[in-house]
Amino acid sequence: MTSKRIVFLMLGTAIAAASLIRSAHSHAQQTVTHDVPAANSGGTVVMLCDGKTSIEVKNLKPGQMMSRAQAQAVSDGLMTKWRREHPGERWEVAQASPANEGSMAAPAAAPSLSVQQGDTYASFQPRDYKVWKAETDKFIADGKNIFHDAKALGSTIGISCDMCHPDAANTHPETYPKYQVQLQRVALLRDMIDWCIENPIKGKALDPNDPKLRALEAYIYAQRKGVPLDYGKH
Repeated sequence: MTSKRIVFLMLGTAIAAASLIRSAHSHAQQTVTHDVPAANSGGTVVMLCDGKTSIEVKNLKPGQMMSRAQAQAVSDGLMTKWRREHPGERWEVAQASPANEGSMAAPAAAPSLSVQQGDTYASFQPRDYKVWKAETDKFIADGKNIFHDAKALGSTIGISCDMCHPDAANTHPETYPKYQVQLQRVALLRDMIDWCIENPIKGKALDPNDPKLRALEAYIYAQRKGVPLDYGKH
């Protein structure tokens, strides 16, 4: 075999391998979608975050926003149906940490003091911890606000996260990563947040670096402070 044929053969093999890798990567990144039942009364079908339980909201047209009271009633109806169909299971409505709605105090303003920068193992001063705590509390408070705000979440029907998950109840961030049935793959908490935004909330998924997604993730984790990590648990 001539050297030119060998070069062409190696080039062809490399191209085929690259094509297979791109195909596999593309398949892994595909978003799993769930078929929503057809609307029988001209309304909009809303699905719970289990990817199965759904109800039709009559007279709700695509893109039409419900009031918060109407959206909460729809969420309550979904939960009632879920409980009826799962009599032996329990949907947690309280968290292990002090996290009742409205109980989180407003974060203190960050002290206008200089702070240690660039040295992880420096000797930190009390003022440094105050700055860091204030920044962290503000970040978590931002996540709480978004969690309770349909508009901030990008909902097109007026439903927000807290309507089915009061105070981030039943989210169990300590169990991620785990295989998530709705996604058909091992997921991180942020993957499930995006899935819920796209499906029950009927909004658009957030970029992994979007401050909103980061704040939502921080708030949910904060609500489970003190709970041991137990990844992979269902």
